[in-house]
Amino acid sequence: MKYWDIFMAFLRSGLLCFGGGPASIPFVHREAVERYKWMDNEEFAEVVAIGNTLPGPINTKMAGYIGYKVGGITGLIISLIGAVLPTATLMVILLTTLSRFAHESWARGMTRAMVPVVGVMLSIVCWQFIVIAAKGLGWVITVAHIIIIGVLIVFVVPHPAIVLMGLFLWALIGQSLFEKFIRLNKKAKEDKE
Repeated sequence: MKYWDIFMAFLRSGLLCFGGGPASIPFVHREAVERYKWMDNEEFAEVVAIGNTLPGPINTKMAGYIGYKVGGITGLIISLIGAVLPTATLMVILLTTLSRFAHESWARGMTRAMVPVVGVMLSIVCWQFIVIAAKGLGWVITVAHIIIIGVLIVFVVPHPAIVLMGLFLWALIGQSLFEKFIRLNKKAKEDKE
C-alpha cells in the first residue's frame, strides 16, 4: 500500500500540474505534507530550497527525495515513474494537439488561462515559505532577506542558482564565521574593561 500511495501521489501531481516545474510545488506539498503527512512544512521547505540549488526539474528532484524517504530505493523509482510518466505522455498528446490547433483561439486561450491559476498557487506556497522562514529567523531578518535577494536576482546576479549557492555557502561557513567574529569582538571589549 505504501508504494501505491507513493505512485499515486506523484501521478496526481504530475497529471494535475500545469505550468512547469515551480507549478508542481503546491501539488507535491498537498500530497506529501497535507494528504500523506510524510513530512512537515519545514522539511518540505528545505527540500524545495535545496532542490532549487541543484540542476534539473524540481518535480523529479522532490519525487526522488520523498520517494526515497518513504520507500527507500523502490520508493524512489516508483515516485519518479509516477512523476515523469504523466508529464511525458501529456507532453506528447498536448503538443501534438496544440500544434494542429495552434491557430484556433480556444487553444491560445487555454494556455493563457492557466497562467494566473499557476501564479496564485505559487503565491500561496511562497507565503507559506515566508511564514516558515519568519518562524526561524524573525520577521525583520526575513523581510531583509527578501529585499536583498530580490535585488540580487533582479538587478545583479545573472542566475538565481548563484544566489542559492551563495546562501548555501553562507549557511555552512559564513554564519559560523560571523558568530566567531561577534565572540572575539565581545571578548576584546571585556579585556579592555
